[in-house]
Amino acid sequence: MRKFLQLGLLGLLMASQTYAAEIANLRNGFSIRHERHEVVGDTTRLYMSAEPRSGYVDVPSAQIENFEPAPPEPQAITSRRQTPVDLSTIVSEASTRSQVDADFIASVIRAESGNNPRAISRKGAQGLMQLMPGTASKLGVKNSFDPAENVDGGVRYLRELLLLYNNDMIKALAAYNAGPQRVQQYKGVPPYHETHAYVARVINDYNRKKLAQRKRQRRPAVQGGAAGKPEIAQSAAGPAGGTE
Repeated sequence: MRKFLQLGLLGLLMASQTYAAEIANLRNGFSIRHERHEVVGDTTRLYMSAEPRSGYVDVPSAQIENFEPAPPEPQAITSRRQTPVDLSTIVSEASTRSQVDADFIASVIRAESGNNPRAISRKGAQGLMQLMPGTASKLGVKNSFDPAENVDGGVRYLRELLLLYNNDMIKALAAYNAGPQRVQQYKGVPPYHETHAYVARVINDYNRKKLAQRKRQRRPAVQGGAAGKPEIAQSAAGPAGGTE
């Protein structure tokens, strides 16, 4: 009987270890926290919750470098009720408060985290706009995994950088990625491959959105002026260019 109980406890222990939270480290430098994973063909499915019908993210297996056990989440995070994330509303509200173009914010979020509110970089940046703990603390962000709080803090920091560089998107993005001290040191985008690739990724995504909007506006006959939308100051040429 005692042996049977020991085997039963061992089985429960193995089951609990199977569904322990883990982190998938991607080859692009991002990390995704999840509860469990399974391989489906050439894709690895990352389940965001231990529940059988929980949401999941499919990632090409070739893009995953390794898995590691995830540290326990802070009590402040786990105690909050999980609610659906309406990212478009969060971005729109942050745009209205900051007067930073919503499309620009969305492009930064896409480049930073792939729209994953639980993303963690290898350097420790967290959430949608990948705030470092020190930066988040200075911005008053208490929970970087809260989408609305993360975006609000990240956009406020992005606005500070835009004002610092007279609305120069390129320099502001370079500073967001590498730090203002590096932009000052090199008097522009620092010579880091990661930073150049990051700036180009954001600008290309932003320009694509703006060009698509222009095409849609040209189809019907537009009467009167365009609806007022919060935008940062830009050059008269329209969409931002992809070079310094």
